[in-house]
Amino acid sequence: MVRTPSTMLPLGRPAPAFSLPDTDGRLWCLEDLATGPGLLIMAICNHCPYVKHVNAGLGEMARDFRDLGLAMAAIMPNDAESHPDDGVEHLRRQKAEFGFPFPYLIDADQGVAKACRAACTPDFFLFDGERRLYYRGQMDDSRPDSGIPVTGADLRAAVAALLAGKPAPEIQKPSLGCNIKWKKGNEPDYFPAR
Repeated sequence: MVRTPSTMLPLGRPAPAFSLPDTDGRLWCLEDLATGPGLLIMAICNHCPYVKHVNAGLGEMARDFRDLGLAMAAIMPNDAESHPDDGVEHLRRQKAEFGFPFPYLIDADQGVAKACRAACTPDFFLFDGERRLYYRGQMDDSRPDSGIPVTGADLRAAVAALLAGKPAPEIQKPSLGCNIKWKKGNEPDYFPAR
């Protein structure tokens, strides 16, 4: 595990176009999620200790967001060949165990992760109703073994501001998690060499 912060993609960038299968093989594209006042894309996986730390809180928060009409999708950006705990069967179990109410998409070519300049899991990208980046960064200040409870405070505040028609939060802190497991030869130019 390499402790890695978000790259903090510039605000205002458009949501990336995509066509990705979910854990049941259904294809999803951006237009399928282009309803409602905003779209949350989450880079998560099954094996990462940082994601494991927030799984229950993420499920609860996502159910609250769904009730507010926010569109959501998770992408699993890791190389599942080198990290088999991120394989489809494991993701299905994770989704069921934590009651994730969003499609869990397999970013096998890592294209969506690259378009979002994702660097870690978890990494969060909130787009407004015009699908322009409004917030990116952490869910909250909690980390494994920090003693700080998982509340989703930062992400919840950003969603509340978006839904209230307010400007994007001025303070946006990078997420922190495990580095994305890039396929050999597929490392993006923005990702620091290890």
